Amino acid sequence: MSTVLITGANRGIGLELAKKYHAQGSHLIAFCRKSSDQLKALDPIQIIEKVDVSDFSSVQKACQFLSRPIDILINNAGILQRTGLDHFNETTSQIIQQQFQTNALGPLFVTSQCLPFLQSGSKVVIMTSRMGSIDDNTSGGHYGYRMSKTALNSAGKSLSLDLKEKGIPVAIIHPGWIQTEMTGHTGNDTPDTAAQQIIERIHELALETTGTFWHANGTVLPW
Repeated sequence: MSTVLITGANRGIGLELAKKYHAQGSHLIAFCRKSSDQLKALDPIQIIEKVDVSDFSSVQKACQFLSRPIDILINNAGILQRTGLDHFNETTSQIIQQQFQTNALGPLFVTSQCLPFLQSGSKVVIMTSRMGSIDDNTSGGHYGYRMSKTALNSAGKSLSLDLKEKGIPVAIIHPGWIQTEMTGHTGNDTPDTAAQQIIERIHELALETTGTFWHANGTVLPW
């Protein structure tokens, strides 16, 4: 039985990933700010609430409840601020900093504190966005979100190099444009479809492909 830890597991893609790993018989650990009825229904599951990935002390406290090796760590939690999305003169430093703290630093905090529970053969997943790709940016706007995801991609690449010697591969995955609360339920695919594709990428992940920036459908994306 594999042990899977998912951040932001109470809704959206995180919840769908939890459902699918639960169906496979995995031991689930969910980090979230507040649980949901759907998440609680996945019994047995270890739910650790009041986890703010942007707060290092919050992550430290949550990891004190861990007691077993982690096979798959999925850094899924993230935010998209709706204010100041399109125009740089509407974007404030606070809007940018909030997204940067959660989207870029959060996964680093979680991975560093979970490191004692990772071992050779464990896998780390960084849920990012192709909006963090500089080459792929053809529309501008979304300054805080884009900048935070570009920084996250860079962090994911560094993690892949630092953890390779420990036998731990890292995947940097864009789930697609998915119909979740974050996107206002717009998008091309459902969370169920995204979760299935992400699990396929995780299954294929190996040290030979560590640090790759993938679309969930398997396409390698430009930096």
